Amino acid sequence: MDNQNNFSHKSYLLMVMAFVLIFSCDEKKVEVMTDNLPNVILLLGDDHGWDETGYNGHPYLHTPVLDEMAENGVRMDRFYSASPVCSPTRGSIITGRHPNRYGTFTPGFSIRPEEISIAESMQEAGYVTSHLGKWHLGPVKDDSPTNPKHFGFDEYLSHDNFFEMNPHLSRNGADPVIFEGESSEILIAEAIDFIERSKGKNQPFFIVIWYGSPHEPYSAKPKDLALYDSLPEDFGNRMVRLTSNETGGPVERLQRDVLRERFAEITAMDRSIGQLRSYLDGEGIRDNTLLWYFGDNGTPQEGNATVPFRGQKGRVYEGGVRVPSVLEWPSKVPMPLITDVHGVSSDVFPTLSEITGQELPDRPIDGISLLPLLVGEMDVRPEPIAFWNGRPRNNGKGLVDYIDPELQKGTTPLVKLSNGIPTRNFKNFKHPDIQEQDFSGPRTLLGNQYKLVIHGGTGMEAEKELFDIDADPAEENNILSEHPEIAENMEKTLYDWQQSVLESLIGNDYQ
Repeated sequence: MDNQNNFSHKSYLLMVMAFVLIFSCDEKKVEVMTDNLPNVILLLGDDHGWDETGYNGHPYLHTPVLDEMAENGVRMDRFYSASPVCSPTRGSIITGRHPNRYGTFTPGFSIRPEEISIAESMQEAGYVTSHLGKWHLGPVKDDSPTNPKHFGFDEYLSHDNFFEMNPHLSRNGADPVIFEGESSEILIAEAIDFIERSKGKNQPFFIVIWYGSPHEPYSAKPKDLALYDSLPEDFGNRMVRLTSNETGGPVERLQRDVLRERFAEITAMDRSIGQLRSYLDGEGIRDNTLLWYFGDNGTPQEGNATVPFRGQKGRVYEGGVRVPSVLEWPSKVPMPLITDVHGVSSDVFPTLSEITGQELPDRPIDGISLLPLLVGEMDVRPEPIAFWNGRPRNNGKGLVDYIDPELQKGTTPLVKLSNGIPTRNFKNFKHPDIQEQDFSGPRTLLGNQYKLVIHGGTGMEAEKELFDIDADPAEENNILSEHPEIAENMEKTLYDWQQSVLESLIGNDYQ
């Protein structure tokens, strides 16, 4: 699983030449210049599940921009978040590594300062860099050792956690202030401003936009809510639990009313992506901009009404980790592509490293480059994807803090209260050694045909399932008894990978 895929600058030049050969016969000839690196914008939806797009067949949602991107760009129908919850997935994007390697087990756990970031790599390649929106890998305040600037972002306007309308955001670590308006559109306006201010630098830009939508609690503009005023009476006809915008505490509401607000947030987010694409068009830079959108985990319980898979956010089944993903890069990928090749959020770092000619860090990397996929040279993923929704040993009891707790205190308010306060604090623990109990927790190995799912502890305590993920994407039929040898081999591969992850967790990668 530790695929370094370190490509030299020479390899990058050969790749560029391949692009010319591939598209030289097309009527729209592609001009490729080795000194003209693409602009890159990564967009991430918060709790946006696979089914919640028009192009994936949702019966009610309006997502015209994502639908157009899926029609004209690269539509990845089997793309996965590295984790069924948000903070770990964000860590996988930043590092190309599974989040358990650096103790980002679940929301509330920070990244470690020693991790090497994709933004740092992009800086080395000559990019100007910006982070906008949800960070959730530690506090964004100025003295935090895990804020966006520490990880290579020249500028940031960010939040420790999630946010709604009129969000509190911190600019470059300063005290947070309120930004009036719809949060998705605020982030896009900031992205456009960053691009405008970067023009004179004659450098490509790398912008990471992590939306606060459509995470609960939900709030939206009247015009977006009006689109969903007529949801059928039998749709979402059950009570669900979520956060109250009025009290910040839990409340039970009719799901249909909740979905009206959730869908309105998704539509607003979709519209903001359209605003960004229109700006890039108007500036004449969209052709050489790689624009990549996907979700950070599956649909949460209060939004689960049309998920066609087993599970939801928080579970390692398909409903928890399979997410929508669309990519546009008109000058290099001019033909529409729909692919079933498995991809995962950990692949972002290796993919961008190959595109920009940068070597990957000399430590275990769990993602692979998807550039061959983009140019039609990858029919199947060459190695499986491992998932592991682990926890610190004994939930951290008896372990030493990795970072001073004062530096882990958050500052940006949000609606949802935690222990009576509107901000969030983070933690990370030192793990002194590896014990058998450390291998426990929900875990999965996903191959091109089979998927092994293990719950519980280790040995005889573990609950195991095997699915033919091609024939049974809903994971309804456990075929482990029919293929015990396949399950046994996959379990050994998964265990060996976990051993590698735990070696990272105890700090071996930093020596």
